[in-house]
Amino acid sequence: MDSDAGAEDLLTRLRRYPDLEAPNLHAVDATDRLILDEASSALDSTAGEDVVVIGDHHGALTLGAIARHGLSAVRSHQDRLLGERALLANAERLGVGGFASLGLTPDLVAGARLVLLQLPRSLDALDEVAGLVAAHADPDVLVVAGGRVKHMTTAMNDVLRRHFGDVRARLARQKSRVLVASRPLPADERPASSWPRRETHPDLGLTVCAHGGAFAGTGIDIGTRALLQHLEAMPADATSALDLGCGTGVLAVLLARARAGLTVTATDESAAAVASARATVAANGLQDRVVVERADGADVLPDASVDLVVLNPPFHVGAAVHAGIAQVLFAEAARVLRPGGELWAVWNSHLRYRSTLERVVGPTRQIDRDPKFTVTASTRTTH
Repeated sequence: MDSDAGAEDLLTRLRRYPDLEAPNLHAVDATDRLILDEASSALDSTAGEDVVVIGDHHGALTLGAIARHGLSAVRSHQDRLLGERALLANAERLGVGGFASLGLTPDLVAGARLVLLQLPRSLDALDEVAGLVAAHADPDVLVVAGGRVKHMTTAMNDVLRRHFGDVRARLARQKSRVLVASRPLPADERPASSWPRRETHPDLGLTVCAHGGAFAGTGIDIGTRALLQHLEAMPADATSALDLGCGTGVLAVLLARARAGLTVTATDESAAAVASARATVAANGLQDRVVVERADGADVLPDASVDLVVLNPPFHVGAAVHAGIAQVLFAEAARVLRPGGELWAVWNSHLRYRSTLERVVGPTRQIDRDPKFTVTASTRTTH
């Protein structure tokens, strides 16, 4: 079997596990294959230690490049913890090595000559990645960045041109397209790094810090604001709390500040969210009261260990609308809550989660509701 056929066979055998698996969710897509094909000649002429993969969903780019081109010492960064774990699980199951997972830091891209990038949906996330590559990769670096055409805009080209002298769009294939960037601009011709960014919200007396990939950036999304309106109604006798899927840490910080006797753990699987939340906690002087952890749900906490959970669950898995992730988070909240503890959640009213909350957590009362959002409080019962 030739290397291309072997690599394609490997791609067809990849799984999303331990990430959510469902018929409409896939471990490999046309963009993965297009990026690998467009970068093929560069991969043939580049040593593995000079190759960096950013945004690999479940291992297709990293393992595909290694299998097709016999590489080793490839550096990889995935924002989602479950994507990182899926890469490791696929590698172990298929017997493929030759890579290391790193954070989004200068070490990730230092001296890199080839970067394979799954384009993030967020322009801010792309700006942070592009700036990091332009500042620390080899001057001859080639960036091969791909995405689904329906999610791409010409603004992505503009972001890349802030940092690179040459940006070209390749022909689309199977509804995917690749942008190729090269010739990093000199430091005095490109914007200086501004990550994480900071914004003060005088109405809340809060400073929010955000890296490019953090949901809502330095703003405060309207769902979080809906839940914040009921902060004072949450159990006054709680001594431990969890901000589950904490994003930039807004709920964790304001909850800790409102309750002097409360210690708060904030968890998120997004590396950008965790870095942002830690910066937000520090900016508001609450490092001794709030601990931020990168986690799958709340897997860093034992069963029945907290009195209160606050949650603003996402309803997308990547680009796909899927209710499964909220149900997983409800189950995690139920696991870590002590009997009698409460989950306070805000969710899009059209999703009608109340029956699920009743079943998974316990008796659920409606705190507030409008056409956009519903706020509920669920009391943990023993089963």
